[in-house]
Amino acid sequence: MSTAQQVPDILSPEFAADPYPAYRVMRETAPLIWHEATKSYIVSRYEDVERVFKDKAGEFTTDNYAWQLEPVHGKTILQLSGREHAVRRALVAPAFRGSDLERKFLPVIERNSRELIDGFRHTGSADLVADYATRFPVNVIADMLGLDKADHPRFHRWYTAVIAFLGNLSGDAEVTAAGERTRMEFAEYMLPIIRERRENPGDDLLSVLCAAEVDGVRMSDEDVKAFCSLLLAAGGETTDKAIAGIFANLLRHPDQLAAVRADRSLIPRAFAETLRFTPPVHMIMRQSATEVELSGGTVPAGATVTCLIGAANRDERRYADPDRFDVFRDDLTTTTAFSAAADHLAFALGRHFCVGALLAKAEVEIGVGQLLDAMPDLRLADGFEPAEQGVFTRGPQSLPVRFTPVQD
Repeated sequence: MSTAQQVPDILSPEFAADPYPAYRVMRETAPLIWHEATKSYIVSRYEDVERVFKDKAGEFTTDNYAWQLEPVHGKTILQLSGREHAVRRALVAPAFRGSDLERKFLPVIERNSRELIDGFRHTGSADLVADYATRFPVNVIADMLGLDKADHPRFHRWYTAVIAFLGNLSGDAEVTAAGERTRMEFAEYMLPIIRERRENPGDDLLSVLCAAEVDGVRMSDEDVKAFCSLLLAAGGETTDKAIAGIFANLLRHPDQLAAVRADRSLIPRAFAETLRFTPPVHMIMRQSATEVELSGGTVPAGATVTCLIGAANRDERRYADPDRFDVFRDDLTTTTAFSAAADHLAFALGRHFCVGALLAKAEVEIGVGQLLDAMPDLRLADGFEPAEQGVFTRGPQSLPVRFTPVQD
């Protein structure tokens, strides 16, 4: 097994600036690394990350979330296993698929996207990150839950603090304190609303969560609060970065942007390829339940395993020409890209596959389509080159664009 000295450190400025060359070195020469600073084993090859996520043999758990997630969210569905996990997932999953998603939430998505675009459609310029991507998914989730969108600045501050806590690989004490403070503030905000919604239910997602029952089990106030906290953070940060990433990738490839503009059925392909090429979440951790043999060596029982999604999704053993963004690639299946049968790893796989994948797909299809309608000759601002930032989650911090306004 390799040591971290042989490859660029995941906590180094060089890695933060551009992790993809480091990922290549890891896959080729050091597919299993002991990383002393994070006290974890780093895996980077597709076959290994896929095995950890699918976990068919019961070799990996999410016990790591007790220290990684619980301090900011409370105990969430991600920490559960077996029947307890299956029941909780059955309580929340129906709202994020099928008729519930279409009937209740597509109009919410369409309205929130349109409202944001109305703020800049006549100006001929926008920052697609600041003016749209960072606001859209959080507004949608707040609306779905029946929360006051006037509280958007608070929601955004909370989920930013939570994501910073999750990605606090270097152990910054201020980031830790801000994350723990967020848990208290969010509980003070949400618990009275949850109690009120139990007494006076509406047609919103929060009321559905409060009333949901499977096999005589209902979610406690704490369960509902923790899930809402997880939903805001996971659904906000990831979809935000995905939408920014799609446009950054398409703007760098004008021929593919033109193809997607001409044929909107290509939007899911552009989303799936963005999830592979520049995933919003670059690493997810698990814990080994037993001693496990992976490429490059053995992981002992009880160890934290850092799965590098950003590396695995560009594994040349799995994808042809993996460092090329290609909406038309034939080794990525769009029809399964938003299900647990996906052949990219951006949503994880197995029983903890992202419950909001279809919601994200709906947001992206509607949002990207409406943005393309509003900006017919979309182009980057003169002299601007998109740059990703972040290590744990990653995406463009800014995306200034110009276009000729559509006349009503």
